[in-house]
Amino acid sequence: MTDLATARMLLERLVAFPTVCTGPNRALVEWVEGWLAERGVSCVRLPDPAQPGKESLYAMAGPAVEGGVVLSGHTDVVSVEGQDWTSDPWTVTERDGRLIGRGCCDMKGFDALAIAAIALAAQRPLKRPLQLALSHDEELGCLGCIPMIEAMQALPRAAAVIVGEPTQMRIVTGHKGGGSWRIRIHGFEVHSSILHTGVNAIHEAAKILHWINEMNAEGAQAARGAPFVPAWTTLHTGKIQGGTAHNITARLCEFAVGFRVIPGESLADWHAKLMAKVAEVETQMKAVRPETWIEVSEDFTLPALAPEENGAAEALARALTGRNDSGVVSYATEAGQFQTRGWSAVVCGPGNIEQAHQPDEWLALSQLEEGWAFMERLVDRLCA
Repeated sequence: MTDLATARMLLERLVAFPTVCTGPNRALVEWVEGWLAERGVSCVRLPDPAQPGKESLYAMAGPAVEGGVVLSGHTDVVSVEGQDWTSDPWTVTERDGRLIGRGCCDMKGFDALAIAAIALAAQRPLKRPLQLALSHDEELGCLGCIPMIEAMQALPRAAAVIVGEPTQMRIVTGHKGGGSWRIRIHGFEVHSSILHTGVNAIHEAAKILHWINEMNAEGAQAARGAPFVPAWTTLHTGKIQGGTAHNITARLCEFAVGFRVIPGESLADWHAKLMAKVAEVETQMKAVRPETWIEVSEDFTLPALAPEENGAAEALARALTGRNDSGVVSYATEAGQFQTRGWSAVVCGPGNIEQAHQPDEWLALSQLEEGWAFMERLVDRLCA
């Protein structure tokens, strides 16, 4: 029997796999494949040829006809390193109505519900299929979902995709797009007492970081009416490294610049602005040392999710949740990747995004219960 207790068990098992995005997730995928095979659901695994140990998975229950539904989630989580946890992050701990563990909220809670739902669907007389999509490397820019979505083109086309990022089971019809570019500044080392004869890569990086602050300030001042919070395109650098010693001008500095772009603005335009600033700084560097340069490489780009007029996914989510409202969020998901490839998509899943990536990350037990009721209604609908 597949029920809420099954979903709870699955969550506990999924969390026990420490699938940090910088490492492998194969053990989790193998386990999910085996568990579903025991319940009559066959899976397709997609190993990442460039990253041994990383895989995505998709599956289908029901007849091979169009008009079904895709439940999409990711299997990777962020690191717990440096965080102050009060319990083992890889063991689900229930406390005060909360299920605590890395990934409970983002987003193994939804994954557990989706896996349980497709097992339930395999037991029922479906008229339209239920499809499951579990990707890797979402936390690194929704990278693993791209070949998975392309492979799923071979399945009967679903009418709707539900991406289960945490929205507290509210319906999200739009989110920002984004992208990230890695910048490596190659300076010239000299003793810091004669720094004017060298090029300090860290100092040059500071010019670009100051420009980021200026762009954010200009965006905040000019923001008008966009429904996002914040209501403008944001630029961000979260990690920087470089330098050899305190008394040597830094030969190398490396960091990434990330963009979260509101619909209506172009990521290409923002990339062009970044490259113009990079060129300006590089010119200043070469005036001191011609052999210096700045290297820029793309980490990833993500399409936005645009609200759809009379969208099938939104209509389905409204019917299943009983909600008539919808909204937008500033984080990105694979929903935009599905949408750009022709699927109708929304975001709707258990948990609060404010808990994602935090120490003692948690999912309210009531949210897991609400999510399972959603899945039961979905399976009933596919049988109708």
